[in-house]
Amino acid sequence: MNGSGRLTPQQIADTLRERIRTGILRVGARLPTQAELAEEFGVERGAVRQALRVLQEDGLLSNVSKGSPPRVAGPAPAREEPQPTMVALAPRLTEAFSVPHVRIDAVCLTAQSLIPALGEPLRLIHDGRLRPERIDVRVLLPSRDINLAFPVPVDSGSADGAVHERWLAMRNAQGQVLQYNLQALRGTHDIDVHVTFRALPFTPPAKLYLLNGAEALFAYYMVERREEPTESGMLEMYDTLGSESLLFSFEKRAGQRDAAFVEQSQMWFDALWETITTDLTLS
Repeated sequence: MNGSGRLTPQQIADTLRERIRTGILRVGARLPTQAELAEEFGVERGAVRQALRVLQEDGLLSNVSKGSPPRVAGPAPAREEPQPTMVALAPRLTEAFSVPHVRIDAVCLTAQSLIPALGEPLRLIHDGRLRPERIDVRVLLPSRDINLAFPVPVDSGSADGAVHERWLAMRNAQGQVLQYNLQALRGTHDIDVHVTFRALPFTPPAKLYLLNGAEALFAYYMVERREEPTESGMLEMYDTLGSESLLFSFEKRAGQRDAAFVEQSQMWFDALWETITTDLTLS
């Protein structure tokens, strides 16, 4: 409760969420009006509107507007088969940017896939077709100080440092581009934007994107042996092409199994962010 002893919007949302989960509010059913909910919970209508917005972002309500009470949303339609990250990520991010408060959390090796995927929602913002009020992006990337599992040269030795420096330059450059592209929205569209990075003490074996706490996108890094030209000849390394990894989608509204995966993924990310990761400077 807040200082006045009244329920907070999150507590109201949690109560309504439990009614949906237990079937008291069934799929397709209309909720009471905002005035009726405000009277029931003993709060102002603004608190009810915030609670309904939370449930809408979680995919539990549809038709949330001032004109009529929202309905309990049905299960999400069946998704297409998993697609490569470069294909599947952009439309999911575009949908995530349709809410007033956009929250994106990511665990990845670099920001290579995020930068082109953000191109479409940024374009729609500049066109005036998307109008988020706040954007919070948190990204976990491997620390510069660890020995990466990949990319690494096939034959360890003098090439180790060159491969690591190549990855580090990519990590920093891509992170800076991501940060700049998003933070530019502060000046152009007066959007409250926050982009922060922290450093992982290990190499992530998979990439994870969490969208508004309602959807988790997961893809394995597939390690392969490949060659890259250098000044001294061809360098063989074990590396991964993350943009080609198949991206699997899990949504809270798709059922208990997906909801549990999303919630556990968010808890895992938050735990890493708050405990064993460290401040990261992209330089």
